[in-house]
Amino acid sequence: MGFGPIPNILCIAICALTFWIGDIIVTYSLPVMLKSIGLAGVFGMYAIVCIIAWIFVFLKVPETKGLPLEVITEFFSVGAKQAAAAAKSE
Repeated sequence: MGFGPIPNILCIAICALTFWIGDIIVTYSLPVMLKSIGLAGVFGMYAIVCIIAWIFVFLKVPETKGLPLEVITEFFSVGAKQAAAAAKSE
């Protein structure tokens, strides 16, 4: 989003909001799912969601280990420029 305290605070707030929404969904859906599909079914469903998330991260999130911040910033800005150019051409 940018450098500085304000964008950083906004990112933290968005991450916290996402976490709390996910937490509320799990908290309220757990008793309902326990009654309908049982404990093994609930953990099986959670395992399937985790596997799907792992596959998504493995395929779509680029590796940035060992790269300096400048290279990572340039990498993501090039992708954003390509997406903007593709949107203009359509």
